Amino acid sequence: MTKEALKKQIEKNVKTEFDSVIFYTTMTLVFIGIIMVFSASFVQSSFKHHDAYYFLKRNVIYAILGFICMITISNVDYKVWKKNTKPIGIVSIILLILVLTPLGIKANGARRWLGIGAFTIQPAEIAKFATIIITAKLIEKKYENIKSFRKGLIPLMLVPLLFFTLIMGQPNMSTAGTIILVTFVMIFVAGMSMKIVGFMFGSGIALFLALGLTSEYRLKRILSFLDPFQDPLGNGYQVIQGLYALGSGGLFGMGLGKSQQKWFYIPEPQNDFIFAIIGEELGLIGCAVVIMLFVILVYRCVRIALKCDNIFACMVVIGIGAQIGIQAALNIAVATSSMPVTGVALPFISYGGTSLVIFMSAIGIVLNISKHVKIN
Repeated sequence: MTKEALKKQIEKNVKTEFDSVIFYTTMTLVFIGIIMVFSASFVQSSFKHHDAYYFLKRNVIYAILGFICMITISNVDYKVWKKNTKPIGIVSIILLILVLTPLGIKANGARRWLGIGAFTIQPAEIAKFATIIITAKLIEKKYENIKSFRKGLIPLMLVPLLFFTLIMGQPNMSTAGTIILVTFVMIFVAGMSMKIVGFMFGSGIALFLALGLTSEYRLKRILSFLDPFQDPLGNGYQVIQGLYALGSGGLFGMGLGKSQQKWFYIPEPQNDFIFAIIGEELGLIGCAVVIMLFVILVYRCVRIALKCDNIFACMVVIGIGAQIGIQAALNIAVATSSMPVTGVALPFISYGGTSLVIFMSAIGIVLNISKHVKIN
C-alpha cells in the first residue's frame, strides 16, 4: 500500500486487518476440538474401526479444509454473499430435499446426510448459514417495515420456516429449532416491534411443546430429563453417564486421556457429549476455559456488529454470533442435564466435518466484515 493510499485509509478510520481476537479464539477452539475428539474417541474407534486414529485423521483433514475456507473467505468481500443469496438458498433447499429421498443416508432412525463414497455432508449445517445470509438481506430490504407484521415479519419468516419444515422431515428438531432461534435473535436486534417479538416467543414455545408432547420419543426425552434415574438403562442412560463424567472430573480433572466414561459408557463420546469428557478429563477449570472462549467469540461478534456501517453486514455477524452462542449453550445445557437431550454439536469441538468446515467458513465472513468496520 502506498503512503497516499495508507493516508486515505487512516483518514477513513477503517481497519486494514481482520479481528485477530476472533481468529485466535476460533483456532484455539478448533485445536481443543482436535485434541478432545481424539481423546474421547480412540477407545471406541479402535474397537469399531480397528484404528485408534480413525476420527483424529478425519478431524484434522476437516480442520485443515476449514482453515483454508476461513482464510480464503476472509479475503472475499462480504458483499458477494449478499449478491448470491438466491443461488445459496436454492442449493440449500435442493440438498435438504435430496436428504429425504433414497439418496439420503439413514442412521438411528433419521436421514440427515448425503454421501458420495466415503465423503458425506450434512445439508442442515449448510441451511443454518444460508438462513443467516438470506435473512440478513431481507432485513436490510424490509428494514423500513421491520415493525410491521404483514410487511416485516411474514416475509422474514418464510425462508426460515421452509428450512425448518424440511429439516423436521429428517427428523432433526434440534437443528430446526436453532434456525428459528437465530432468526428470532436477528429480527429482535433489527428492531422488531416488542408486541410481535412477544407473539413470536409465545408461538415458539407453544410449537415446541406441541412437537415434544405429540411425539413419543421426544416425550420420553422430556420425562427422562425430569428424572433420568427413572430409566437409568434407557432414555436416562446417556444423561446419567454424562453427569458421572462431569462429577468425576472435579476441579482439575482426571487428566487428558484418562476418562473412564469413554470406555463404552457414553455412546459416541466425540459427538454431542464431548463437553462431559472435557469436564471429566480437564475438570471445572477446563470447562470454564471452553465456556470463556465461546463468550469471547460471541462478544467480539457483537462488538463488530455494533461498528458495522450497513444493515446487511451487521445482521450477518449477529446471526453467526447467535448461531455459535445458541449452539454452545444448548450443547452445554444438555451435557449438564439443564435441558432435555438434543442432538446439537458443540461448535468447533464436537466431531463433524460439515459442521466444522461451515462454522470456520462463517468465521471467515466475520473476519472479512471486521476489516470494513470503523476502528472507533
